[in-house]
Amino acid sequence: MKSNNYNGALQQPIGSGFNASSTTDEVIKGISLKGKTAIITGGYAGIGLETTKTFVQAGATVIVPARDIEKARKNLTGLVNVEVEAMDLMDFDSINTFAEKFLASGRPLDLLINNAGIMWVPLRRDARGYESQFSTNHLGHFQLTAKLWPALKKAESARVVNVSSYGHQIAPFNFEDPNFEQHEYQTLVGYGQSKSANNLFAVELDARAAKSGIRAYSLHPGSVNHTDLGREAPMELYQQMGTHDADGNIFPEVEKKLKQLSQGAATTVWCATSPLLNGIGGVYCEDADVAELDLGNIEHLISEPSTLRGVQPYAVDETNAKRLWDLSEQLLGITFDAD
Repeated sequence: MKSNNYNGALQQPIGSGFNASSTTDEVIKGISLKGKTAIITGGYAGIGLETTKTFVQAGATVIVPARDIEKARKNLTGLVNVEVEAMDLMDFDSINTFAEKFLASGRPLDLLINNAGIMWVPLRRDARGYESQFSTNHLGHFQLTAKLWPALKKAESARVVNVSSYGHQIAPFNFEDPNFEQHEYQTLVGYGQSKSANNLFAVELDARAAKSGIRAYSLHPGSVNHTDLGREAPMELYQQMGTHDADGNIFPEVEKKLKQLSQGAATTVWCATSPLLNGIGGVYCEDADVAELDLGNIEHLISEPSTLRGVQPYAVDETNAKRLWDLSEQLLGITFDAD
């Protein structure tokens, strides 16, 4: 059996018994996280908050690094065993400060959920000049995972989960100009390449880390209602995709096909906890199962969320995965020895 998912070697459904309508409660049933420690970026809103609630109910202690501390504390009110800490994924120093504080606690890290993300935003750059979707969705999480590596190894059987998206199908990663310095910025392309990066990171991380007992996964949560991910996207984009009418209202027939938050977070929870994934890593998942490799055999319709599935070969390609790892180290000025 293949030991890694280079070039999609393991990219096929495994018959989990779950589907697009499965909820977090169904996926976590019978699984205890008592004594486990999890870090969930963006774990105070949308599917991140739903993931936090599920982990806490299963017995885990959850640390939520947040850019908006006030909002995080408000949204997490009433949840036990949740700690809120300051961190901004576009701020190199704040990531280091957060990670160093956690490492100083001496705790092993059983679950790292790289969940936070931004989507379809105007052109912005971090202090280093890196495009914001690439910086937030990939580089920040790469740095965070690297810094927390000693704690992940300490857990002995940790899992790292990158919340990606079907949006990776919009664009492969552009190694020549990832920060839109040579060509015109397109927000959809920026988002798409950042999600392709999430997948490639999981592929390479798993290939390097499996021998340390650490497995990595990426996933598409589905088309989910009631998240604030697309809050900055111009309405024209949604209208162009055929999901909203001229007045900016979502078509009822589209809305009823969207997942609820408990369904949107189900695949994250499944990747983080399912015993079916013991011995399998580096795969891109959807609907609480391993996704199919998209070789042009799947017809995709934006108005039919159930057709937005599959993973592009370029997003699990071995050469791309290794190249992205090297580029990430170079751009961040760090060395990530995941062994």
